[in-house]
Amino acid sequence: MENHFLYQVFGKTTMTKEEIEMVVLKFKQVNFAKNDFLLEEGKSANNYWFIESGFVRSYVIDTEGNDITTNFYSIGDIVIDWPSFFLRNPTRENIQALSDCVCWQLDFNTFQELFHGIKNFREQGRTTLVGSYFALKRHSISIIADTAKDRYTRLLKEKPHIVKHVSLKHIATYLGITDTSLSRIRKELSDE
Repeated sequence: MENHFLYQVFGKTTMTKEEIEMVVLKFKQVNFAKNDFLLEEGKSANNYWFIESGFVRSYVIDTEGNDITTNFYSIGDIVIDWPSFFLRNPTRENIQALSDCVCWQLDFNTFQELFHGIKNFREQGRTTLVGSYFALKRHSISIIADTAKDRYTRLLKEKPHIVKHVSLKHIATYLGITDTSLSRIRKELSDE
C-alpha cells in the first residue's frame, strides 16, 4: 500500500497512516487518452483527479473562438474546476488530456463523505483550495503587471516539465502572448 501513488501524495499531509489508507481506497484509477476530455464546458464537475502520469490543461474559448489555456496539470497535481465541483454549477472551462494520462478519481459524494468524516482530510482539502486560489491570483496579477519575458521565466523556473512537454501554442495563450512573441522570448533567453 505504501508504494501506491496516492500514499505518496497524502503522505505529505497531517493525515495518519490509517486515514490515508481509508482515503486511498475510495479513489478509482481512470486512464485518459491524449485529447480526451476530463470535463467539458457546460457540464458540472462531479469528479476530481490526481495525476499519476501525463499532462492535462484547462482552457476557455474566448469571444473570437480562440482557445486560451487557463492552467496546466502534471504528475501529483489535483485537476479540478473548484467552482463547478463545489457549487454544482456548469463549468465554463474545458479540461483536456494533452497526453495519455493515469489519474486517480474521486467523485463529489465520496469527497463529501471523506470531508465530513476525516478532519485531517478536510484540512488537507482546505490547504489545497487556498494554495490553488493563491496560484490563480498570482497568475492573474502577473498577466497584468509582469512582462511576458518575466512570466515565461517564472514558468520555466516553477514548471520546467510543462515547458518541455506542452506545445508552445498552449504555453503562449497561458502567458497571454502570441506564439511569435514566445518564440522571440525563447530566442532572447537562449542568446543570454
